[in-house]
Amino acid sequence: MIKKHVLLVDDNDIDNYVTNHIVKKSKIAEKISIKNSAVKALEFLETIKDNSEEFPDMIFLDISMPIMNGFGFLDELIKFPLVAGNHCSVVMLTSSSDQNDIDRALQYSVVKNYLTKPLKLEMLESLS
Repeated sequence: MIKKHVLLVDDNDIDNYVTNHIVKKSKIAEKISIKNSAVKALEFLETIKDNSEEFPDMIFLDISMPIMNGFGFLDELIKFPLVAGNHCSVVMLTSSSDQNDIDRALQYSVVKNYLTKPLKLEMLESLS
């Protein structure tokens, strides 16, 4: 399951550090980008929206973030042509184990998995 590009979207620097470390250790990604807000992540994606080589194959996304939460991000993300064309998948990586959040996230076809922080190496084995 080698991915060319993985994007981490989380406002918590410690969580980003841990997730980055685990993803690197797992060797599932050739490139890892980190954005500490949904808005910054969307701005970044806008700059590469037509480049399938640069656009992330997988996005690890937190729900609870200021200004725009993970659901707001998903509402915008699904408008990108490469997402609509199944080039990219999303893994929710959040501290929320609320069933309402899980159900809501999984209603988005782009969301393939819902994991609870912190990310552990063995959790990556379950990803397709």
